[in-house]
Amino acid sequence: MSLPASFGLIGGVAWLTAFAITPLVARLARRWGVLDIPDTPRRVHDHPIPRLGGIALYLAFLLAVAVGIFIPLARHDPNEITRLEGLLLGGTLAVLVGLWDDKRALGPWTQLAAQIAIALVGIRFLLFIEVTTNPLTGRQIWFPWPVTLAITLVWLVGMMNTVNWLDGLDGLADGVVAIICLVLFLHMWRLGQYSVALLPLALLGATLGFLPYNFHPARVFMGSSGSLFLGFAAGALSIMAGAKLATALLVLGVPILDVAWLIITRIRRGVSPMEADRGHLHHRLYDIGLSQRRVVLLYYAICAGAGALALLLPSPLDKLLALLILGALALSLLGSMARRRET
Repeated sequence: MSLPASFGLIGGVAWLTAFAITPLVARLARRWGVLDIPDTPRRVHDHPIPRLGGIALYLAFLLAVAVGIFIPLARHDPNEITRLEGLLLGGTLAVLVGLWDDKRALGPWTQLAAQIAIALVGIRFLLFIEVTTNPLTGRQIWFPWPVTLAITLVWLVGMMNTVNWLDGLDGLADGVVAIICLVLFLHMWRLGQYSVALLPLALLGATLGFLPYNFHPARVFMGSSGSLFLGFAAGALSIMAGAKLATALLVLGVPILDVAWLIITRIRRGVSPMEADRGHLHHRLYDIGLSQRRVVLLYYAICAGAGALALLLPSPLDKLLALLILGALALSLLGSMARRRET
């Protein structure tokens, strides 16, 4: 089978599976009573919506990866299979924890402890960040193990929370993760990492197959099972791509800064940083009058533009400068929205 046909097969299997089983999962959610009920001010929908879409995302990705294992592609990394095991095991645990939260509404600190456990599973299977490139000198920097452990925990837990908190408007988290998967796939393909490139392609197909049901007006939500799974998978895939954290940071720069800004803001107000509210940037844009679709499409455009920069910029220094500029613009926007909210 040719390389384009192999890529088409994996993406097609993931897309078709997610598209076909999402309605079935929605019906199961209604039967089991796993619904997202608009019972707090931070909810923007006005009627109960099934919230087990993460099952469809997970099963679509799993089936596509299973098919990909039988495609005879050269594997250049001797630890690739071990890391794949970590991705699948950690992803499965993320789905199970998310399902528990969807059904029982876990407390924020219980969720955080579970996310740390999920990240540790990934680390146990060699999904960790031990080396990076100094953007000023171009030389590699190897971290001692305690630093590697800390950075990886922050990265994986941070990615899970970023996607989880991003899932506040119809289609927002799913579409943004689709964009980062596309960028990672193109990056791996360009480097000739074809066997690893099948993984973000599989996740891309799953997210695109789910998106028609999740885009506004949403007929099904991914729930915590979907957001935790997508967050862990996106974080792990960026590590499997060769620790391309700058690429992931560029694509998710605005959502990540929004999470950091909100945590700092909540601490300054003397409330728990894990407390849920309508302080997220996407909620504030919606509250000033932008429609859900416009807010979501704006996020898509920003993330896609940043992803294009990540692919086109030639050096780590250029990416760092782009990241700093994007960060400054995002912080300016967040500050402006905060002042508008206060007045």
